[in-house]
Amino acid sequence: MTSPPPGPPRLDALLRPRLPSPLQEVQDEGFARHGVRLFLKRDDLIHPDLPGNKWRKLALNLEAAAGRTVLTFGGAYSNHLRATAAAGRLLGFGTVGVVRGDELAHRPLNPSLARCAADGMRLHFVDRTTYRAKASPEVLAGLLSRFGDVEVIPEGGSNALAAQGCTALGRELAGEVDVAAVACGTGGTLAGLAAGLDPGQRALGVPVVGGGFLAGEVARLQREAFGGPAGNWSLEERFTFGGYARTTPELAAFADGFEDRHGLPVERVYVAKLLFALTALAGEGAFAPGTRLAAVITGTPDAPLQESSVSR
Repeated sequence: MTSPPPGPPRLDALLRPRLPSPLQEVQDEGFARHGVRLFLKRDDLIHPDLPGNKWRKLALNLEAAAGRTVLTFGGAYSNHLRATAAAGRLLGFGTVGVVRGDELAHRPLNPSLARCAADGMRLHFVDRTTYRAKASPEVLAGLLSRFGDVEVIPEGGSNALAAQGCTALGRELAGEVDVAAVACGTGGTLAGLAAGLDPGQRALGVPVVGGGFLAGEVARLQREAFGGPAGNWSLEERFTFGGYARTTPELAAFADGFEDRHGLPVERVYVAKLLFALTALAGEGAFAPGTRLAAVITGTPDAPLQESSVSR
């Protein structure tokens, strides 16, 4: 009897991510004075081209795509677009990025979009009204008509497969900490993180965008991924600093100080807001003395974006 032919290699065998990501305790006076132990879950070290939650959210989606062209969505500085484009280059499949803002089509590409294009991504710019309706049957039908047989992954990569992929993050932290905190843009990482934690642990999400929609999104993703609510999670929505990709002099100074104290380059769009929020919450007594608190470091700094996004 002959053996069946081997299936395609798994993504982890091809890309060799560093898993589990390191969990590092740091001594920080802003937490220590309140009896809180701070740990950094270094998901930024998982893969140089697909760091942090990008690997966890994309891996199952890319396996489902099975080599087909992937079409996905993002803004002008989207880490998700860059990670998808890099995966396409590394694994040899086509990518299409639907970019918010048709005015960008007639301008030189910024460094983020230029990186996507260099990795082979076809960039398709749409006006902001169309982008807001990107999940509608009409807009999707138009994209499929234009680009053919593609695998569609939503903005930020957040869908049921992404949430399922992020359960590994919770499992890696099982028994290690009491609270696991992550910055949130579209909710997929928090949905999976909470589901992967042990009973007695809880997940805390810090949204980087306002609007109050993320609680509903996390609940929806958990229904689609796990059939219903999973794990103990909550949101702390006071630290958006004006919205997505916005910062302030106060936040910039905080991030600079954290970098100086710990030698960790702090990504400004997500990670800086997370660490600022946790420091403030510790000062408010939100964590009982003795709490082991993990901050998930989901990405690495992007210098052009930091320079362009300061509120004045």
